[in-house]
Amino acid sequence: MAFAPATTTAAAAAMALTPQCAKLPAATRQRRTRTAICRAAATATAPGSASTSAVVAPVTARRGARRTASSSSVAAMWRQVQGCDDWEGLLDHPVLRSEVARYGELVDACYKAFDLDPASRRHHNCKYGKERMLEEVGMAGAGYEVTKYIYAAPDVMTVPTMEASTSGRGRWIGYVAVSTPEMTRRLGRRDVLVSFRGTVTPAEWLANLMSSMEPARLDPCDPRPDVKVESGFLSLYTSADKTCRFGGAGSCREQLLREVSRLIHSGDSHSSDTSVTLAGHSMGGALATLLAYDLAELGLNRAAPITVFSFGGPRVGNAAFKARCDELGVKALRVANVRDPITRMPGVFLNEATTGTAVLRPWRESCYTHVGVELPLDDLSSVGDLAAVHDLGTYIALLRKPMAVAPRADDGGGGGAVIGRVLAFVDRQRASVMPPWQDAALQMGGLVQTLGLI
Repeated sequence: MAFAPATTTAAAAAMALTPQCAKLPAATRQRRTRTAICRAAATATAPGSASTSAVVAPVTARRGARRTASSSSVAAMWRQVQGCDDWEGLLDHPVLRSEVARYGELVDACYKAFDLDPASRRHHNCKYGKERMLEEVGMAGAGYEVTKYIYAAPDVMTVPTMEASTSGRGRWIGYVAVSTPEMTRRLGRRDVLVSFRGTVTPAEWLANLMSSMEPARLDPCDPRPDVKVESGFLSLYTSADKTCRFGGAGSCREQLLREVSRLIHSGDSHSSDTSVTLAGHSMGGALATLLAYDLAELGLNRAAPITVFSFGGPRVGNAAFKARCDELGVKALRVANVRDPITRMPGVFLNEATTGTAVLRPWRESCYTHVGVELPLDDLSSVGDLAAVHDLGTYIALLRKPMAVAPRADDGGGGGAVIGRVLAFVDRQRASVMPPWQDAALQMGGLVQTLGLI
């Protein structure tokens, strides 16, 4: 007996939804239809489903082996891994954790390739050409071909004692890549990857402390002034390189929209399915979230599913930003070490958890709110070491461990304790990348940001 095509079953499920959803808003109908298709496709390929039981039942000795093979196949469940059903029941699944760790390693390549040598002509840029970057950092078998490097230029105010022309100067922030034919077969679809590193340069640290919100205004048809994001992240995303060092490449946003759109629409006939995966650590997680929102506003998530994997990422915007992301179907999995205070910033005191009370409810639209689903991790060995709990290597190691999802830890003494740990972390970071003149500004900026006052 032949297997029933998953697409046929999924289509039937979508059609069955039509009568009961006819009176619902279009956006709601689209989300429910996508979920029904995802669940039906998963059922059609799962062991023990109606379409497979007739084949497997006569061979009971092979049933367990078939179940193991299916659960271990990325290709068989790639839509679930990419969040088509919001990772329901999957947070401790070995395939999901392995895939998320794999994307973490592709983000880690950004750190390994970033040139921090002030004497180098590639200072604050990638040390290698894009054709051999992954190979040079020890990831020759990663299964991706880098198609473009991405540069960001935070438009922040600096003083002459800082490095020359820090404001508006483009820095290498990550890369865009596409899966090779071999990796495409393994994944079950062609994967377009955007990988972002976290905060490294002084200008980026300053941008991170610009904690006031401002309207994102990325919707080409509706500015939506109520949808607000952190101004420093928005500056990194939308500001262009004023030095023209990269041939007028434009802002980080312009570079990404051009390249991702090109890759989505350039798929060949050998792969009918394409996914877009946006992965980033710390500040990179914030940029990945902004890009996902931007692509969804442009409707590109209707051409290919778009997923964010954020490692140790901070909050990005307010409740209206989260609501709009949910409405657009933005899929984001936030991998968070429960002992990492960066994941509680900005808005340690005023956030999605505290504004539920009647007293604080009037400030709800002005408070930072996380987007997406959280995958909490924990490691007692790194307690008290802020650099370790936020390190991307720690995140990858925790994902590789065969352990259950960790419960969300408390703040270890409340918001004040978080502030203390974060400021201690900033102290250590600025010792290597920031001049002394910034001490007072950083202390005040960090306090204001974590308090969520602006």
